[in-house]
Amino acid sequence: MSDVVIRRAELDDIPALVALRWRFKVEEDGDEVLQEEEEFIAGCDGWLRARMGGSWRAWLAEAGGRPCGHVFVSLVEKIPSPCPGPEALGYVTNFYVIPEQRNRGLGRALLDEVTRYARADQLDTLIVWPSERSAPLYRRCGFDAPVELLEQPIAPS
Repeated sequence: MSDVVIRRAELDDIPALVALRWRFKVEEDGDEVLQEEEEFIAGCDGWLRARMGGSWRAWLAEAGGRPCGHVFVSLVEKIPSPCPGPEALGYVTNFYVIPEQRNRGLGRALLDEVTRYARADQLDTLIVWPSERSAPLYRRCGFDAPVELLEQPIAPS
C-alpha cells in the first residue's frame, strides 16, 4: 500500500467525491437509478459544498494519485449538559472503495482514519448502519452491536 494516501477531503476534492458517490450508487442500486448522471453531479456537488466543513467530514483514499474510495461522517450534536462529556457523535456513511482497489486494506485504512479523528475530537460514539457486505469489516475495525439503541424505521422498505 505504499502508493496509497488516506486524507481528509477538502472542497477541491468535491468533484472526486461526487464521482465516487455516483459510481457507488450505480454499483449498489443500478436498477433503481432514476436520475441522469449530469443532474446528479450538479445536485450532489452543491449539496457537499454547502455542508463540508460544517457538520459533515469526508476522507478520501487515493492509490497512485487517483481517488479510489471515501467515507463520510456526519456530526450529530448533543444537547448541552451541565455534566462533562463529549458534545457530539458521528454517523458513518457513504463508505466505498472501487472494486479494483478492494482487498488492499483501503477500507480498513479509511475506517482507522475516521476512528483517529473521532478520538482526537472526542466524539461520544461512531454509529453506522452497515450493508451485509460491509458489516464484517466494520466489526474487524472495532464496531459492535449497540448495548442500548432503539430505532423506529419510518421510510417504506
